[in-house]
Amino acid sequence: MAGSRLPRQLFLQGVAVVFAFAFASLYTQIPGLYGAEGILPARRTLRPQGKGRWQQLWERPTLLWEAPQLGLDTSQGLELLSLLGALLALGALLLRRLRNGVVYLLLWAAYLSACQVGQVFLYFQWDSLLLETGFLAVLVAPLSQPPHHKQAPQGGLAGTPPHEGLPFWLVRWLLFRLMFASGVVKLTSRCPAWWGLTALTYHYETQCLPTPASWFAHHLPVWLHRLSVVATFLIEIAVPPLFFAPVRRLRLAAFYSQVLLQVLIIVTGNYNFFNLLTLVLTTSLLDDGHLTAESGDSHCRKRPTSWPRALRAVLSLLLEFAVYGLLAYGTVHYFGLEVDWEQHAVHSRTTFTFHQFSQWLKMVTLPTMWLGVASLAWELLTALWRWTQVRGWLRKFCTAVQLLIFGTATVALFVISLVPYSYIEPSSHGHLWSGAHRLFGAVEHLQLANSYGLFRRMTGLGGRPEVVLEGSYDGHHWTEIEFMYKPGNVSRPPPVVVPHQPRLDWQMWFAALGPHTHSPWFTSLVLRLLQGKDPVVRLIQNDVAEYPFHKQPPTYVRAQRYKYWFSQPGERSQWWRRQWVEEFFPPVSLGDPTLDTLLRQFGLQDKSPPRARGSGNTLAQALRWIRKQLSPLEASTLLWGLLAAVGAIRVMQALLGPRSPRSSPLAKEEKHRPGARKVSGAVSRQAAPAPDCCSGSSQIPRRKK
Repeated sequence: MAGSRLPRQLFLQGVAVVFAFAFASLYTQIPGLYGAEGILPARRTLRPQGKGRWQQLWERPTLLWEAPQLGLDTSQGLELLSLLGALLALGALLLRRLRNGVVYLLLWAAYLSACQVGQVFLYFQWDSLLLETGFLAVLVAPLSQPPHHKQAPQGGLAGTPPHEGLPFWLVRWLLFRLMFASGVVKLTSRCPAWWGLTALTYHYETQCLPTPASWFAHHLPVWLHRLSVVATFLIEIAVPPLFFAPVRRLRLAAFYSQVLLQVLIIVTGNYNFFNLLTLVLTTSLLDDGHLTAESGDSHCRKRPTSWPRALRAVLSLLLEFAVYGLLAYGTVHYFGLEVDWEQHAVHSRTTFTFHQFSQWLKMVTLPTMWLGVASLAWELLTALWRWTQVRGWLRKFCTAVQLLIFGTATVALFVISLVPYSYIEPSSHGHLWSGAHRLFGAVEHLQLANSYGLFRRMTGLGGRPEVVLEGSYDGHHWTEIEFMYKPGNVSRPPPVVVPHQPRLDWQMWFAALGPHTHSPWFTSLVLRLLQGKDPVVRLIQNDVAEYPFHKQPPTYVRAQRYKYWFSQPGERSQWWRRQWVEEFFPPVSLGDPTLDTLLRQFGLQDKSPPRARGSGNTLAQALRWIRKQLSPLEASTLLWGLLAAVGAIRVMQALLGPRSPRSSPLAKEEKHRPGARKVSGAVSRQAAPAPDCCSGSSQIPRRKK
């Protein structure tokens, strides 16, 4: 990890981008989800229990406890946090000096604060993943960013603290846990679609928010879908151990396989910032030599190669061939791949049983932990060796303190992460050191380490279940209430909303998988529609004129459950086919005993009106003004506009920024000065040992000032 200065900067910029998207997306939905007239008002979640201030903050860590001190209610405080978080993230993206540990700590604390009051709408795995990644960014980021002209040479280690690579190793370990667990749970869940290799024949149609490309992917040949499932298992289960391979080309091959998978998911599904965040994690597999345009290959060809280096190159090549051969053989053997030349297809089937896979998982779970231990031990030893090369007793002492702090933090976070990682195999979970369980239990509420397992089971095998809301004025003539994003009108194409996450639409997808009593918030949604609350209506249709009951709220609301399928290629002007299944929620009106009973049962009744806060507060007025200016913009349009603005600013920075010393007239003059080359060469030799020529990195000599 020592030669990873550029990947670390890329990682920090990527985390800033994701935080900006996450905060901006959440901001657009706060009034309808958490406002006083929202579906689940946030003010209900923070009720003082008579505990001390610090104990209350530790047990429920959120900065929103301080909102009343600013004259704001909880939802207004959440709006302020989201706005400040988005602005701070944009600042970290655009300004190098803001890419420091303090800024990322504030971003992490702000998002953790939002998750503490987010309730069911913020209970997604990618929210937990963002929190864990954000905390790692706090450790990866330096306390202060040096100016460009004071940085250590690209590809060189001179002037870089010995501890720099340790926290970044945790990013690689997080990527391993995410991908390996996501692959394993697909098989441990005993889902027949995953075991039968037919999951992708349903996935594109039944996922929460498909894209137009999903329709085309759904109609690909079945044998290609089955082969794609095999490739998914290969990338998620077999490839992740290569993240720790000692051969650089194996790590790069693992990197590109992960990128391919994430890009395909982005194209065929609206998964908000999740896949972008996973791509950010893959930067931990890169190194400076791979990212820089320069290469020392030409110099390597001119230099005589020593026999140890030649032997190492031959052994690395043999190891590569062995790994690729083993992966190819295992894929063909365990998935029964056969080429059908007549039908121009590749047939596949699962040739192992659930019992065999369980035994294999039990056999490899603890070794993968030890693999992490060995890899981390190597990084610690490397950092310790680099510390021994530091010159000057004062600098040596300072770097020793830094190495001790960051080394201890890295080891502690690694030990904590073993607990949620071991959930994939129960017997291994029981064999963990008891101290790891105690340490994890002490900080579990901070979400520093989480368990993951995406797409565990394939839903909608008999058709995509979908809840359709309907309203009426007389109880006889019903009008469908169409959402902006989720499927409804069979003639409307699926939208592209990434990186925005419409959280109500996502929860509507989960609600359709069971009875409405499994989704208590749905009763509150019905109540708000009967009351005609504008913030909730804007979650369904941002352009209120498109909402069928914008002039007068409906007297009655009900919900029907349908099954949806993608249309066939020959059906024109239709993207979907659907069939009515059953009534999902009975017709109710305000004051209806059924509605009142459900509200009491789920604790959703407004027992007391919200206290008016900040009516004359300058900060509250500013928040209302900002909301008024931004509310006409549809959320995904706002996020894409934000992305375009950032891109334009970065282009201007590149065009107007300071030129590199290599291309400046001063550098050219210095180059032709007598003795300049000799002096700079002496300085560079004193700064650091000569770099390995065949490592793909180059050392830039620095001029003595």
